Amino acid sequence: MSTLTCFKAYDIRGQLGTELNEEIAYRIARAFAQWLKPKSIVLGGDIRATSASLKAALANGLRDEGVDVFDLGLTGTEEIYFATTHLQTSGGIEVTASHNPIDYNGFKFVREQSKPISADTGLKEIQAIAETLSYDLVDGRDPSISESNRGSYQQVNTRDDYTKHLLSYVDLTALKPLKLVVNPGNGVAGPVVDVLEKALKKANAPIEFIRINFEPDGTFPNGIPNPILVENRDVTRNAVLAHKADMGIAWDGDFDRCFLFDEQGQFIEGYYIVGLLAEAFLQKEQGASIILDPRMTWNTLEIIANNNGKAVTTKAGHAFIKETMRKHDAIYGGEMSAHHYFRDFFYCDSGMIPWLLIIELMSRKQQPLSALVNERIAAYPSSGEINLTVTDAKKVMASVEQHYGKNAKQIEHIDGVGIDYEDWRFNLRASNTEPVIRLNVESRNNPQLLKEKTQELLSFIRQI
Repeated sequence: MSTLTCFKAYDIRGQLGTELNEEIAYRIARAFAQWLKPKSIVLGGDIRATSASLKAALANGLRDEGVDVFDLGLTGTEEIYFATTHLQTSGGIEVTASHNPIDYNGFKFVREQSKPISADTGLKEIQAIAETLSYDLVDGRDPSISESNRGSYQQVNTRDDYTKHLLSYVDLTALKPLKLVVNPGNGVAGPVVDVLEKALKKANAPIEFIRINFEPDGTFPNGIPNPILVENRDVTRNAVLAHKADMGIAWDGDFDRCFLFDEQGQFIEGYYIVGLLAEAFLQKEQGASIILDPRMTWNTLEIIANNNGKAVTTKAGHAFIKETMRKHDAIYGGEMSAHHYFRDFFYCDSGMIPWLLIIELMSRKQQPLSALVNERIAAYPSSGEINLTVTDAKKVMASVEQHYGKNAKQIEHIDGVGIDYEDWRFNLRASNTEPVIRLNVESRNNPQLLKEKTQELLSFIRQI
C-alpha cells in the first residue's frame, strides 16, 4: 500500500480525497484497534461536512475489530477527553480538522485515561499497520466478519456530566454580573455554551451571553474559525464594543483553544492569560507546579515565583506538556498558543475552563480584564509569534544562534533556541510540519527595545 501522508506529529490531518477519505479512515480505525487492542472507544466529531461520514467509517473499522463504540455525536475535542476517562473506555477519537482549510479533516486520538497518542507514542506504529491493510468493503464494512463477531454501537450523551465538571472549577456564588460576547465561529462550541448558560441561570449566576457566529455550520459562512489570525479578530472586537461587553471569547473549530478580548475590544495574547491562570491556581494551591513552554517566559516565571509556585519549562506541543504535567503532577500548564491544561481535567487541554476561571477572577478582584493584564503587558511587552517561511530552517537557526549567542546571558535549547540578554530575549523554533520558523521576542518594560530588536532579528533572518 502507498504511504499515508495524513499522519502528522500529533494527530492525523489531510486533504479530503487525496490524503483522507472513508476507506482510509476505515483502515486507520482497524490499525488503531490492532495496535491498542481496546475493548471500547468513544467517538465524536466536529461540524465539518465530512465529519459524520468519516466518523461512521471509523466506527465500522473499530466494530469489525470487535471494539464496542460509544458515539457522542457532535463534540469538541475536550468532550472526547472527558468521556474517555468518565466512561472508563480504552480510548477516544475526535474527528476534526480544527482550524485547517475547509477541504481538510482529521483525527485526534487518546488512549485510556485520556492519555495522548502522538508520533512518539503510537501514531507511527498505527501508520505502519494501516499502510499494510487492504479490504474489499461492502456498505463500508468487511463482509467476511459476521455480525456476532463485531463490536457493539450505541449513542451516548455525556454533555451534562461534562458541563457539571467544567463548573466545578469556579465558585458560582462569587460571580458578579458580566456580559460576555461568545463567538464559536460556527464551530461546535455553541451547544456547550447553551448548556453552560442553563446551568449558570439555575445557579443564579448573573452572566449574560451575546452570541455571534453561534450556530454550528460546516460551510463556515463566516470563514474558518481561527481567532489567532489577526484578520479574524475584528468581528469579536466590534461586538464587544457595540454591546459594551465585559469580555469577548472566540474559539477555534473544535474549541480546544479559546481567545479572549478585554472590555475595550483588545485581543489578549495567550501568553498573559497563562500568567493570570498560574496566579489563580497558585492562590488555591501553594507550592504547586506550573508548566510553561519556552517561547515567552519572563512574565509567567515572575508570577510563579511571586506566588511561591514551581516553574517547569518544557517543549511546546500538547504531547510534551501533558507528559511533563503528569511527571510533575502539575496543577496547570499553559502555552502562549492559547492551549491551557488542567490536572483535574486529566492533564488535558480545555477551551472552556480558562474563560470560566477568568470571569471568577474578574468577579473576585472586581476589576475588568484590561486591569488584570495591562500591568503585565507593560512589564513584559512581547512581539506575539511571527512566522517566517524559509528554505533551510536548520541553517537559519544555526546562523542566528552563532550571531546572537556571543554576548548572551543565557542560551537554552528546550525547544529551538532561546537566547536571553539582560533586558530582552527571544526564542526561535522550526515548525514540525512546514518550512516555517517561529520567532517570539519579549523585553523588560521597554516596548521601544522590543520593536527595535524584533526588526533587527527579522532583517538578519531575511538576509540568511
